[in-house]
Amino acid sequence: MLEAAIDFVDRFGIGELSMRKLGASLQVEGMALYRYVRSRDELLDAMVDRLLDQLYADPEVLLRPEDDWQAFLRRVAGGIRRMALEHPQIFPLIATRHRAAPWIRPPLRSLRWIEGFLAALLSRGFSEDAAVYTYRAFGSFLVGHLLLEVSAEGVDPVTAAVDPGSASADGASLDLSAFPTLTRLADRLAVEDLSEEFEHSLGNLLERLEEARARLA
Repeated sequence: MLEAAIDFVDRFGIGELSMRKLGASLQVEGMALYRYVRSRDELLDAMVDRLLDQLYADPEVLLRPEDDWQAFLRRVAGGIRRMALEHPQIFPLIATRHRAAPWIRPPLRSLRWIEGFLAALLSRGFSEDAAVYTYRAFGSFLVGHLLLEVSAEGVDPVTAAVDPGSASADGASLDLSAFPTLTRLADRLAVEDLSEEFEHSLGNLLERLEEARARLA
């Protein structure tokens, strides 16, 4: 059913997805789909999970023994960009939906991805604080660029609202027992100063623009 739902949205857009229409495409009654998911929101979350699981299974994006941290980030970014361009109608969901807790930042939205990403950086010499900062900054860059890229293809980045009751407000109910890095860093991930992050990102951009201005003078 999830693959059929992903294919439906790829073809017709997220605004057209309903349990009735998806059921019709599968030649079943829409009500029959509620045996598998409780709501449209739950279906959308499951679609996001499926695509992120597929990305995590892609050997082209996982850390290799010979990788330095920059090679790893380049391949993860490339994998996410391929996913965005293959599923441009779905990418706004990946980029904006909060599944379980505010600190789970897009587009690396699964606990398994966050654990693997942070552990990879720590294994390449990052401090814990630097790894958390990189997770946030890396995600912000990808979301901004890729939403712009898919919107240039005519995709509306505004998606259906999430039912407020469908997700935990603070992530307290999340079971992190299988994720030792996340367990250790969860408190630091949960503390966000978006104003500070914005100023840091803007400062970095201005430095790059000054270098470009001098180089292209």
